[in-house]
Amino acid sequence: MAQTRRKRKSKHRGTAAGKIEARGRTGRPPSPDERKKQTRAQAREQRLNKPPTWKSSTARAALAAVLIFVVMFALNSKIKNRAGVAASLAVLSFLIYVPGGYYLELFMYRRRQRRNATGARRGPK
Repeated sequence: MAQTRRKRKSKHRGTAAGKIEARGRTGRPPSPDERKKQTRAQAREQRLNKPPTWKSSTARAALAAVLIFVVMFALNSKIKNRAGVAASLAVLSFLIYVPGGYYLELFMYRRRQRRNATGARRGPK
Protein backbone atom coordinates (compact mmCIF):
# COMPACT_ATOMS: atom_id res chain seq x y z
CA MET A 1 0.00 0.00 0.00
CA ALA A 2 1.27 3.47 -0.85
CA GLN A 3 2.24 5.90 1.82
CA THR A 4 -0.67 8.22 2.65
CA ARG A 5 1.22 10.93 4.47
CA ARG A 6 3.67 13.06 2.51
CA LYS A 7 7.01 13.81 4.10
CA ARG A 8 8.02 17.37 4.75
CA LYS A 9 10.38 18.70 2.08
CA SER A 10 11.99 21.52 4.06
CA LYS A 11 13.33 21.55 7.56
CA HIS A 12 12.23 24.08 10.14
CA ARG A 13 15.28 25.02 12.13
CA GLY A 14 14.27 26.11 15.62
CA THR A 15 16.33 27.54 18.45
CA ALA A 16 16.03 26.88 22.16
CA ALA A 17 14.21 30.21 22.56
CA GLY A 18 11.52 29.08 20.16
CA LYS A 19 12.53 31.22 17.20
CA ILE A 20 11.97 29.35 13.95
CA GLU A 21 13.92 30.11 10.84
CA ALA A 22 12.32 28.46 7.84
CA ARG A 23 14.35 29.26 4.78
CA GLY A 24 12.40 27.29 2.21
CA ARG A 25 14.26 24.49 0.52
CA THR A 26 17.36 23.63 2.52
CA GLY A 27 19.03 21.76 -0.29
CA ARG A 28 19.85 24.86 -2.32
CA PRO A 29 21.89 27.92 -1.40
CA PRO A 30 19.92 31.11 -0.76
CA SER A 31 19.38 33.42 -3.70
CA PRO A 32 21.04 36.87 -3.69
CA ASP A 33 17.72 38.42 -2.69
CA GLU A 34 17.30 36.01 0.23
CA ARG A 35 20.92 36.60 1.27
CA LYS A 36 20.36 40.37 1.22
CA LYS A 37 17.27 40.00 3.41
CA GLN A 38 19.23 37.87 5.89
CA THR A 39 22.11 40.33 6.13
CA ARG A 40 19.69 43.23 6.47
CA ALA A 41 17.90 41.47 9.33
CA GLN A 42 21.21 40.65 11.02
CA ALA A 43 22.40 44.25 10.68
CA ARG A 44 19.15 45.48 12.22
CA GLU A 45 19.52 43.07 15.14
CA GLN A 46 23.09 44.22 15.72
CA ARG A 47 22.05 47.87 15.64
CA LEU A 48 19.15 47.32 18.04
CA ASN A 49 21.24 45.28 20.47
CA LYS A 50 23.78 48.06 21.04
CA PRO A 51 23.25 50.00 24.28
CA PRO A 52 22.55 53.73 23.89
CA THR A 53 25.36 56.24 24.33
CA TRP A 54 25.46 59.87 25.36
CA LYS A 55 27.35 60.62 22.15
CA SER A 56 24.54 59.36 19.91
CA SER A 57 21.97 61.19 22.00
CA THR A 58 23.99 64.41 21.76
CA ALA A 59 24.31 64.09 17.99
CA ARG A 60 20.57 63.53 17.60
CA ALA A 61 19.78 66.49 19.86
CA ALA A 62 22.21 68.71 17.94
CA LEU A 63 20.50 67.83 14.66
CA ALA A 64 17.10 68.63 16.16
CA ALA A 65 18.41 71.92 17.59
CA VAL A 66 19.77 72.98 14.19
CA LEU A 67 16.42 72.19 12.56
CA ILE A 68 14.57 74.14 15.27
CA PHE A 69 16.90 77.10 14.75
CA VAL A 70 16.31 77.11 10.99
CA VAL A 71 12.53 76.80 11.31
CA MET A 72 12.24 79.45 14.04
CA PHE A 73 14.55 81.82 12.15
CA ALA A 74 12.44 81.43 9.01
CA LEU A 75 9.08 81.79 10.78
CA ASN A 76 9.87 84.80 13.01
CA SER A 77 10.40 87.41 10.31
CA LYS A 78 8.58 90.17 12.21
CA ILE A 79 10.67 89.93 15.40
CA LYS A 80 13.67 92.30 15.65
CA ASN A 81 16.08 89.86 17.30
CA ARG A 82 14.92 86.76 15.48
CA ALA A 83 18.38 85.13 15.43
CA GLY A 84 18.64 85.48 19.22
CA VAL A 85 15.17 84.07 19.77
CA ALA A 86 15.81 81.17 17.41
CA ALA A 87 19.20 80.46 19.02
CA SER A 88 17.78 80.51 22.55
CA LEU A 89 15.00 78.09 21.57
CA ALA A 90 17.53 75.84 19.86
CA VAL A 91 19.78 75.80 22.95
CA LEU A 92 16.80 75.14 25.23
CA SER A 93 15.62 72.27 23.03
CA PHE A 94 19.16 70.85 22.91
CA LEU A 95 19.38 70.87 26.72
CA ILE A 96 16.04 69.08 26.96
CA TYR A 97 16.60 66.61 24.11
CA VAL A 98 19.99 65.25 25.24
CA PRO A 99 18.91 63.60 28.52
CA GLY A 100 15.37 62.97 27.26
CA GLY A 101 16.60 61.17 24.17
CA TYR A 102 19.18 59.16 26.09
CA TYR A 103 16.75 57.92 28.71
CA LEU A 104 14.11 57.14 26.08
CA GLU A 105 16.68 55.08 24.15
CA LEU A 106 17.75 53.38 27.38
CA PHE A 107 14.15 52.51 28.22
CA MET A 108 13.58 51.04 24.73
CA TYR A 109 16.89 49.13 24.85
CA ARG A 110 16.11 47.57 28.23
CA ARG A 111 12.59 46.63 27.14
CA ARG A 112 13.97 44.99 23.99
CA GLN A 113 16.58 43.09 26.01
CA ARG A 114 13.92 41.83 28.46
CA ARG A 115 11.74 40.69 25.58
CA ASN A 116 14.66 38.91 23.92
CA ALA A 117 15.62 37.22 27.20
CA THR A 118 12.16 35.78 27.69
CA GLY A 119 11.89 34.73 24.06
CA ALA A 120 8.62 36.57 23.58
CA ARG A 121 7.87 37.80 20.08
CA ARG A 122 5.75 40.70 18.99
CA GLY A 123 3.31 40.16 16.18
CA PRO A 124 3.36 37.55 13.43
CA LYS A 125 6.60 37.26 11.48
